[in-house]
Amino acid sequence: MYNILIVDDEPLICKGLSGLLQSSGLDIGGLFTAHSGQEALDYLRMEEIDLIVTDIQMGAMSGIELMHQAKIVKPWVQTIVISAHETFQYAQLALRLGAKDYLIKPFKNEQFLDSVRNVLLHMNKPAPNDSGYLSGQSERFQMEEPDPRRAEALNRMLESAEEGLAEEAWSEMGLEGPYFAVLKIKLNPAPELTGNRDVRLLQYAALNIVSELLDRDFRHVSFYSPDAEITVILQWSEADFGDSGSDKINQLEMIGRSLHHNIARYLRLDSVVGISQILKGTEFLHTLGKQAGRAIQWNREHQDHHVFFYGDFKWNLYGEEPTEAEWAERNNEIVEKAKAYILENYAQKGLTLNEVAQRNHVSPNYLSYLFKKYTGSGLWEYVIKLRMEEGRRLLLQTDLRRYEIAEKVGYESPEHFSKIFKKFFGISPTDLKK
Repeated sequence: MYNILIVDDEPLICKGLSGLLQSSGLDIGGLFTAHSGQEALDYLRMEEIDLIVTDIQMGAMSGIELMHQAKIVKPWVQTIVISAHETFQYAQLALRLGAKDYLIKPFKNEQFLDSVRNVLLHMNKPAPNDSGYLSGQSERFQMEEPDPRRAEALNRMLESAEEGLAEEAWSEMGLEGPYFAVLKIKLNPAPELTGNRDVRLLQYAALNIVSELLDRDFRHVSFYSPDAEITVILQWSEADFGDSGSDKINQLEMIGRSLHHNIARYLRLDSVVGISQILKGTEFLHTLGKQAGRAIQWNREHQDHHVFFYGDFKWNLYGEEPTEAEWAERNNEIVEKAKAYILENYAQKGLTLNEVAQRNHVSPNYLSYLFKKYTGSGLWEYVIKLRMEEGRRLLLQTDLRRYEIAEKVGYESPEHFSKIFKKFFGISPTDLKK
């Protein structure tokens, strides 16, 4: 059964699409509606949402921004975008962020249901059974075996700076940039699958997952690397990189988390992903390769975390290998600063995880992980707790109306506040007041 979230600032559209889905015969477990991006994010954080159907323009938070935030919270959630505007730029951004369809209003009922059915059908691909990592996957993995000479040349290039290499040589390897980032995926096969043939099969399967996820929307070069690794070189043109509609670091983390999730899902295989920064020029590919490799090393300190961005740790503050105490001190400082910022700003409308992370100069993915590890609570759960406790205090100790209280604790509508309040306390604001 699937849970679907419909997001549109026009209540009649939410009601109409909900009614359509309820009578569609689809295997729907939960159907939720939200009238703003912020309300949608609260549902996303509290419910197991499989598919988001969102309008593109919704006031304070657009559908594009909602997709950004959704990919940070749960990168595997699927999205269908609906819009009254047939604007190529919006459609391009939505598809680049992984939208499965872009429907122009008004659309026919059957067109909408076909789109939803198609997304749910592809979401329903079974994970492999316990008889083997690649069982039942023969139809999925139809990619041609990569050229080993090309992979060798690319690995050599990342291992040592290739000075004076002709532009044509870079172009022959598919590297035109001029902006680049490197992701390294270290596969951790079970002890019984460490033979050369087993490792190569797993690399082959993992490389196919990389291709399926990235081929449509990202320019990339992917290849085998030593020690059961896959390397992905992402690249952007001047025009793509200058596109202000997407945060490239969030985009990289979304890719990293999606790769880790899908490798675990389809191969039942543990992996660690290291992500470099973004630099301009082929002369820095060697540096980016080293960054991605070094980011993977964090897994030794954080074995319960699997996607690491090089820029999250201030390496220049410490020696070559930070001590355990230095790691703990730095991480605790990040969490305490985040808590202080949230305490001061939790009532702010439109507060996002991304904003809190930017204030700490770390990525949202890493901040979420550290916050949960050091406090035992998710970051957004902490925000909701503060909002709900303040809302309860105002209900019991003041004569403020419900819409005034919702305003004071950061909610755009009293209805949204009431839904979250009842889920949190098990009683509605009205009943509590009585």
